[in-house]
Amino acid sequence: SSALDLEAPPDANWFIGLPLDGAFLATLPPPPPNFRLFGAHDVHLTVAFLGRCGPERAARALEALDEALAAQRFEPIAYSLGAVVPMGNPRRYSALSALLAEGREPTTELMGALREDLWKAAEATPDTRPPLPHATIARPQRRAEMHDRAAGLRWASRLDLSWVRGTIDRIALFTWAERRDEGLFRVVGERPLSGA
Repeated sequence: SSALDLEAPPDANWFIGLPLDGAFLATLPPPPPNFRLFGAHDVHLTVAFLGRCGPERAARALEALDEALAAQRFEPIAYSLGAVVPMGNPRRYSALSALLAEGREPTTELMGALREDLWKAAEATPDTRPPLPHATIARPQRRAEMHDRAAGLRWASRLDLSWVRGTIDRIALFTWAERRDEGLFRVVGERPLSGA
């Protein structure tokens, strides 16, 4: 594999995720004040959140991913998006995320099959919750008040993303973008799903 660009701020988070085509975001009504809509390139399904593990341990997770992809065959997954729901504490949710409608089961299986090895390789804290494929599309900003969050829920409940379809055919190591005003994340290393 080509040399990885592992430069990142020391407090940057790392994660392995499935990139999705976020072009649909340009068609949405703007979210309410004090929300940030994700950029088209930031939309993904997190497989394993590695936290602030640093570049060396993140690179080890990528090696573990290569081994897993060589050992088992993961076919590309056709998906469609479903409801947009709050994630985290319902009273002070941290994200508004689209659930998968079509493709949910195979994606859940893929996440479940891979994530333990990835956490282990990066010495990251495992997430004990069952895998839940979701693509964050907007986040409340720190200054968002309760009425802003309520407006965010109303905005999310009116979205119909059932027409958004695509194929999950790659898996990638992500970290924070160098310029967070242009995008939130950047792909450091990307792999095709073995059946792709």
